[in-house]
Amino acid sequence: MKTNELITKLQECANACFHCADACLHEEDVSHMAACIQTDQVCGSICLTTSKILASNFNDVNDLIKYCAKICGICAEECAKHDHAHCQACAKACKSCKEACLSYLNN
Repeated sequence: MKTNELITKLQECANACFHCADACLHEEDVSHMAACIQTDQVCGSICLTTSKILASNFNDVNDLIKYCAKICGICAEECAKHDHAHCQACAKACKSCKEACLSYLNN
């Protein structure tokens, strides 16, 4: 996977996470969505940070990408627990981003 492709995946994942967190705030039982909201916020933030650092062509990024993949996996699992369309879309984006991070590391 090329750097530009990973940056795109990271940005798509961040967008899905922030959208999901916002949509969760409008669900009937917001307290039931607290873990999802928190995980979405962390995942979106790490994805944005990782994309910015990759865009700067900084060389020492492997540990950050590994951590990002880990958080994307955690977020995918959390969002998959909920039937809301925004949670399912976020879970899919996070899973795809995790796979992209791991693919990038294996190149």
